[in-house]
Amino acid sequence: MTIIEAMQARRSVRSFDGSRLTSIQTELLQHAIEESYSPFGGRVTIRLKEFDLRQGFKPSTYGFIKGATTFFLLAMADDEASALTAGFQFEQVILHAWQMGLGTCWIAGTFKCSDFDRDETWPDDEMLKVVSPVGHAIDPTFREKLMRLAAGSKHRKPFDTLFFNRDCSTYVAPDNQFREALEMLRLAPSSTNSQPWRALVSGDRVDFYCLPKGPLAPLDTGIGICHFVETEKFYGYEGTFSKIIDAPQAPDNWRYLVSYSRLS
Repeated sequence: MTIIEAMQARRSVRSFDGSRLTSIQTELLQHAIEESYSPFGGRVTIRLKEFDLRQGFKPSTYGFIKGATTFFLLAMADDEASALTAGFQFEQVILHAWQMGLGTCWIAGTFKCSDFDRDETWPDDEMLKVVSPVGHAIDPTFREKLMRLAAGSKHRKPFDTLFFNRDCSTYVAPDNQFREALEMLRLAPSSTNSQPWRALVSGDRVDFYCLPKGPLAPLDTGIGICHFVETEKFYGYEGTFSKIIDAPQAPDNWRYLVSYSRLS
């Protein structure tokens, strides 16, 4: 499975068969964590932790997680750079797990930390903010199907409502060089499917913004930018990130985050 196929196919999984990961699977996931990276700085720690269901571990999470024995734990500092990095870096690990045939589910802000970080210590200024089960998926329960339907998890906003040319008055053309990377960004997961990311294309540069749709908006935008960059890499392109002083004027409720410039 290519990274493009993984981004197109991945869904949130909340029902697992209860089996433990094999030693090889654990080793590959640990390697994925170690190889993950971010250009945005900040302070983020990702760990993989197995829990013993026989000892009464029942994670307190939203979404009725069933049968998971292993979870990713993501701790981060409380600043914008860390939020962008958390989304960008952890989504690399999530996509790698899907390529391995394992299900996951981003869970942020709706779980009881003490259930997960008991006996864990984190670097200074970092706190556990995100968890995700990882394991072998089973068919979703009827209740889970209803939840996905109610949340509109399969639906994404139209391309032309998210991405524009520099002046915000025209859409990105079908033959634009960033069209495929922006489409993979559009398909990225986000909390309550809010899709807070926006982008303006100016020649070889893409300026990324987010809407103030709650405290998770920068983290969600980091997830989306991960999809964008992975697509660029898949098609053989490289680029750099920077903050520019003269970012294009955007609607008042858009907050500028960072710019990507494709290298020739």
